Amino acid sequence: MLSPNQMTTNKVRLSYVHLSEPHSNNGGDPKYSTTILMPKSDMDAKARLDAAYREAVQKGVTDKWNGTMPPVVACPIYDGDGVRPNGEPFGAECKGCWVFTASSSNPVPVVDVTQNPIINSTEVYSGCYARVCVSFFPYNSNGKRGIGCGLEAVQKLEDGDPLGGGVSVADAFGAFSQAAPQQYAQPAAPIPQQYAQPAAPVPQQYAQPAAPIPQQYAQPAAPVPQQYAQPAAPTPQAYQMPPAQHPNGAVYDPITGTYGWDS
Repeated sequence: MLSPNQMTTNKVRLSYVHLSEPHSNNGGDPKYSTTILMPKSDMDAKARLDAAYREAVQKGVTDKWNGTMPPVVACPIYDGDGVRPNGEPFGAECKGCWVFTASSSNPVPVVDVTQNPIINSTEVYSGCYARVCVSFFPYNSNGKRGIGCGLEAVQKLEDGDPLGGGVSVADAFGAFSQAAPQQYAQPAAPIPQQYAQPAAPVPQQYAQPAAPIPQQYAQPAAPVPQQYAQPAAPTPQAYQMPPAQHPNGAVYDPITGTYGWDS
């Protein structure tokens, strides 16, 4: 629960952001700090801001200023439509806003909309929008009496146009999506050309064609050796009996197979 001298803004814009490391302003002690631009149209936040400031003033009277109200109390809240303490006008970004700077000697929590810590310090920059918890406190230093503004915590709400140049995280990387960005999508990786494994052809010297039978071992249909060739047997001549009587009168003798004369 916040103390009476503390308050948390509604949506404001940040400027002169030094949240990741301390920064020295005008040679003073380095501090973590940011300037807050709170719209004048936010009447609820302004009422709570005034209440926390008045609480700090009352505490100053009782604890810091010897029970008396100083004729001039230095106030850290400025009108963005007016001029700075040095007489120079505020920048265009301050128009229509209440302007005040909050600081701390120690690091302060910096979270996102889900209240998770923001690790990347570049996500919180001059120009983004946030809610800021601050506290007001009285001081009496070197004869100067006034109210200071302490920085308690920062919650980034959304990106905005950067102040002082540069680009926002949203402009640089686009809207956040759970899906992998197109340029980082992981296609099925092709096998590098030098490592691709084609179906390996059999090296020419090892290719195994269907081996022809060496000429010297070829087995033609073996001809029958000449000496064993069996010619087709001629048809035997039909046996004819010679005539029984030779033309000159000789008689054929079938026993001897010759012709003779009858005695």
